[in-house]
Amino acid sequence: QRAEILLCLSPLEVANLKEGINFFRNKSTGKDYILYKDRCHLRACKNMCKHQGGLFIKDIEDLDGRSVRCTKHNWKLDVSTMKYINPPESFCQDELVVEMDECKGLLLLELNPPNPWDSEPRSLEDLAFGEVQVTYLTHACMDLKLGDKRMVFDPWLIGPAFARGWWLLHEPPSDWLERLCQADLIYISHMHSDHLSYPTLKKLAERRPDIPIYVGDTERPVFWNLNQSGVKLTNINVVPFGVWQQVNKNLRFMILMDGVHPEMDTCIIVEYKGHKILNTVDCTRPNGGRLPMNVDLMMSDFAGGASGFPMTFSGGKFTEEWKAQFIKTERKKLLNYKAQLVKDLQPRIYCPFAGYFVESHPSDKYIKETNTKNDPHELNNLIKKKSDVVTWTPRPGAVLDLGRMLKDPTDSKGIIEPPVGTKIYKDSWDFGPYLKILNASIGDEIFLHPSWIKEYFTWAGFKDYNLVVRMIETDDDFSPFPGGYDYLVDFLDLSFPKERPHREHPYEEIRSRVDVIRHVVKNGLLWDDLYIGFQTRLQRDPDIYHHLFWNHFQIKLPLTPPNWRSFLIHRKEHLIFYPQFSVKRANKPTRNRFSEENQT
Repeated sequence: QRAEILLCLSPLEVANLKEGINFFRNKSTGKDYILYKDRCHLRACKNMCKHQGGLFIKDIEDLDGRSVRCTKHNWKLDVSTMKYINPPESFCQDELVVEMDECKGLLLLELNPPNPWDSEPRSLEDLAFGEVQVTYLTHACMDLKLGDKRMVFDPWLIGPAFARGWWLLHEPPSDWLERLCQADLIYISHMHSDHLSYPTLKKLAERRPDIPIYVGDTERPVFWNLNQSGVKLTNINVVPFGVWQQVNKNLRFMILMDGVHPEMDTCIIVEYKGHKILNTVDCTRPNGGRLPMNVDLMMSDFAGGASGFPMTFSGGKFTEEWKAQFIKTERKKLLNYKAQLVKDLQPRIYCPFAGYFVESHPSDKYIKETNTKNDPHELNNLIKKKSDVVTWTPRPGAVLDLGRMLKDPTDSKGIIEPPVGTKIYKDSWDFGPYLKILNASIGDEIFLHPSWIKEYFTWAGFKDYNLVVRMIETDDDFSPFPGGYDYLVDFLDLSFPKERPHREHPYEEIRSRVDVIRHVVKNGLLWDDLYIGFQTRLQRDPDIYHHLFWNHFQIKLPLTPPNWRSFLIHRKEHLIFYPQFSVKRANKPTRNRFSEENQT
């Protein structure tokens, strides 16, 4: 590891440190830091929230003077322990090394390992025109020509993502399948279905099942659900982080993990003849914030809106006015964050992508109207004000010639736009086949037996946490589904009470569209389909994000689905011996009903 000095304090500044929280800025770098003094003991960290890089300020609600609050999403950090207290039991802050010098001055040091991309450095070679071409297909999917090799990023080209919540904004080029089949390798950044699209891969596997696909060695395997998906791919390669993968003498790539979600998210550096392409995809803090500078091409997400918060929330502060203002403010913060990141890294060319989706199903009209997203042109204009970086707003089928752009960014042939008359935006989507799959779960035999509830949540394995959740199955308008289930889960002891317990407890009410929740339950899928896919409506009291709960159901569920076959066999055997417990009417299970007082 190498030590980097981030901040120096004079002996006088050290002597004037007050007990508790002290804020400092390095005037030469503009970076901010926090020192916490407890008598003779000092702790320090960067003044940067681990969530999305927000700045901390003093938490006026903390009477003990130990916590700070993020100005972005109100996350709170207890600086005395370096643990986040909102959301509770979530992250720890990375600490800096505090050293005193001989004159009683103070140094803040950061210890970093060598940058992995600097290992075995390659000399830059000139690129011929047409030698490296980047073609945008749609959303996060790029087709890279790198000499005589072709590489594709994150192919989502047909069907929905997140159950039925996301649909493609752009019309992919008509030859997208031929392009995939001609690829020498495919990189899939993570398991979210706008990057790992099983409908797309199914089409590819029918023609080329042995195509090499590369993913990072994440805690939850990217292809954890491959067997159940029915997609026949036979050449999936899981590679370690921070290690060059050699394709040929000129081409190599390296996959890096995300600093906030290392169990799931990844990004990639592709290098051809010494020229680097950096794709940070959806990473919140790619590689913990350490990235290569002056790459030839950088691409990243930009749009925002990839979450159910706050559009799917109601009650308390979540008025329409509050949500609209929050979304407006958050999108602006994201634009400024991305523009600053580009300014710091100084790539030759920057491309905003991985944000071109739309909530096009008619039942999601409210989400479509309220979940406004950033405009890539606005981001690129902001970048131009802050730096000399060349920007590219891609359209389906557009081709960037890297050799031409590096030699002369004004070359009219550097970016070839799609022919005049090319359809850019989709105006129709084939909802039917995908909704049919979801609807098939509604009448599944599993849900004739109310005991599926205990079976499912026992399988899920989340307990010993003080949270009570009310789950309500609904129609498309989030009204109770006729004959649907309505029940409580107490995760402290994993019980299913008829009433809320008398002890003090946090409470959430989750209304879920019946087709999606039953599809998720039946197949043991992650709850991203519900939450990121806008298929729920939520209320919570108090207004606290329960990180452990959502992280478990969005990332840490078992890798194999519930054994419903065994469950049904057991139920049939039970009914043979106890026929009085047979279900009288299909899809009309017993429901727990609550008074208005119990719903608050």
